[in-house]
Amino acid sequence: MLTIPPHLTQPELNRNAELVLAKRYFQKDDAGIPIEDGQALFWRVASAIADQESKYAASPWTVDELALAFYHMMTDWRFLPNSPTLMNAGLPLGQLSACFVLPVGDSIEEIFDAIKYAAMIHKSGGGTGFSFSRLRPKDSRVGSTGGVASGPVSFLRIFNTATEQIKQGGTRRGANMGILRVDHPDILDFIRAKEKDGEFNNFNLSVGITEAFMKAVEEDEDYALVNPVTGKEHNRLRARDVFNLLVEKAWQSGDPGIVFLDRINRDNPTPQFGPIESTNPCGEQPLLPYEACNLGSINLSRFFVPGHEEEVDPAQNGIDWNELEKTIFLAVRFLDNVIDASRFPLELISERVHVNRKIGLGVMGWADLLFQLRIPYDSPEAIALAERVMGFIEAKGRQASMQLAEERGPFPAYADSVYPGLGIPPLRNATITTIAPTGTLSILAGCSSGVEPLFALSFARHVMDGEKLVETNPHFEKVLHELGLDTPDILEKIVQTGSVQDITEIPSALRRVFVTAMDIAPEWHLRMQAAFQRHTDNAVSKTVNLPNSATREDIYSIYWMAYEEGCKGVTVYRDGCKSTQVLTTGSSPKTEEQSPHVIVRERPDFVTGFTQKVQTGLGVMYLTVNEVDGKPFEIFATIGKSGHSVTAKAEAIGRLVSLALRSGIDVEAIIGQLKGIGGEHPVFQKKGLLLSIPDAIAWVLEKRYLKGKSVGHHVDTFTRQVCPECGAELVFQEGCHHCPNCAYTKCSG
Repeated sequence: MLTIPPHLTQPELNRNAELVLAKRYFQKDDAGIPIEDGQALFWRVASAIADQESKYAASPWTVDELALAFYHMMTDWRFLPNSPTLMNAGLPLGQLSACFVLPVGDSIEEIFDAIKYAAMIHKSGGGTGFSFSRLRPKDSRVGSTGGVASGPVSFLRIFNTATEQIKQGGTRRGANMGILRVDHPDILDFIRAKEKDGEFNNFNLSVGITEAFMKAVEEDEDYALVNPVTGKEHNRLRARDVFNLLVEKAWQSGDPGIVFLDRINRDNPTPQFGPIESTNPCGEQPLLPYEACNLGSINLSRFFVPGHEEEVDPAQNGIDWNELEKTIFLAVRFLDNVIDASRFPLELISERVHVNRKIGLGVMGWADLLFQLRIPYDSPEAIALAERVMGFIEAKGRQASMQLAEERGPFPAYADSVYPGLGIPPLRNATITTIAPTGTLSILAGCSSGVEPLFALSFARHVMDGEKLVETNPHFEKVLHELGLDTPDILEKIVQTGSVQDITEIPSALRRVFVTAMDIAPEWHLRMQAAFQRHTDNAVSKTVNLPNSATREDIYSIYWMAYEEGCKGVTVYRDGCKSTQVLTTGSSPKTEEQSPHVIVRERPDFVTGFTQKVQTGLGVMYLTVNEVDGKPFEIFATIGKSGHSVTAKAEAIGRLVSLALRSGIDVEAIIGQLKGIGGEHPVFQKKGLLLSIPDAIAWVLEKRYLKGKSVGHHVDTFTRQVCPECGAELVFQEGCHHCPNCAYTKCSG
């Protein structure tokens, strides 16, 4: 790594960036104390990636010059690479890619090889995608043993459990995508796989849709289910019934999503390696088996030129197209160098990556740019600008890759790819553009995430000692200040909903501009996704957020529109549709009135009960359950040494459960609230996996009182998932739950 030059500027870090870098990105000593600052981190990354330039004699850059250019591009917040590059560049691990796809073959050896390889990838900081479509259906005969196959869903459960045990990159658990073709005989089981809340919690699931299936839906025909091993027809289903089931499950929980396999493979640049069957965890990166891709995002809000807000066409002069072009060329060089700097966990992956050299250049800060230009997200002007901006990035990115091909040679598989037949000159990279999730990166850059609208204009952040800080989008805050409307009462109104649509003090013209995800009709979400997709080699990570009142017919229309508009997949999320969804605003609808007067039964002088020993990930817990009239009345949970914080938490849970029981709340409802709560140290138990102390308590109560009846985690519109690291409320965007406070995410990125 190059020595830090004297007088190198320190990056300007917002408060959130400082917290996120210190927690997730800075190198640390054995005591967990950071040993680098922002300058050291970005110089480490810039110099490690620039050092690869020395391999190419025809480069117009010196290593020193390029390192400075990379450093300033990142610290000016014009471009950031995916998180593994920031975490690992210049360090011994050297795994710099975020997304991988692994094959799952139809044999025990191949299946468990995939599990092993996934563990290695998760450990190094990447996420994995799998297609389970090659596995024979359940109840099929296994010729080698004479046994009966258990089917894709059963093996999906094994993959999910294995992921629980691997801490991804030391910072989060591995994320996965599981895909099954719509013509697989087990497709109905797959679509219903997440009916029980908490199942497959380490997987995003998507159904691989074919155009033949969509045609059968349109014409109300049956379609064939095909055994992938024999190639023979296994059964037939009515296509509309299957499509309606997909819609129903998406309405209920958001899972599974859908991907359009034929459309993805029409854009497969190297079909000689076989079809693309899966994507990375958030769906934006279709990949061949054993491929990986490194991603990076340009912050569009940094290319706004002020002073043109009142022009007829503000986008014409409101964007610095020259600086954007320079950043595109520099970013493509950066991402190509990342391939050379990466150390992959498998030689098979390294070989495939270097043959195709796929990169994924995308954007973030799109909603901010629209705010700056005073263009509503849900308007024809915004759609036209999206096409223009992404078309520009596509064209200039391709030119940059051609320039690299002249300096370094094209990607080795170019001669056999589709590009020569299309008359496209040699490229350095088989793909160049991807719109990836940027939840963490956008916190660092202080901008909106990906191409998503803002989820809320203002929200309350709770800090130590009960203090509440209100955070407001800076562009919106500037407008409020200029109008003298940044008063506490107006800000409090905005915090309650995150939106300004019902705040009459704010001029209607500005309310039209400053729209949030829930203010936008579903079709505009789709139109925006399609606009970016038309100029993106890979795919677009985008969530169609819906109000809780959205109907199944709404989702049916969204799915059909995604197909007609040329999207490669679509994810919908209906607000409050399941307990794992969280709003970042203060309002949350209730399903029923809660009585303020609850009678708590007094404890009788004599009770009977039992004590059960349970092994948890934090030690042995002894759970005592006392009963009255054969029903649970109170519980006591003890674990570890007296006075230990874990003991205090166990005692607190016991007291609250006891209060609920004595207040007449049914034990099944209590089990539903406790079951499935995750923790940092899950362990195997007779029932499978015990995720945490509350999950273990739920297991004991369920086993004792429900006589084998299984209860899912309780679902209502006001049970919201909070961040397990900082306690803030999570949002669902770009196909993944993430925390706007500390950058925790359930997926890779």
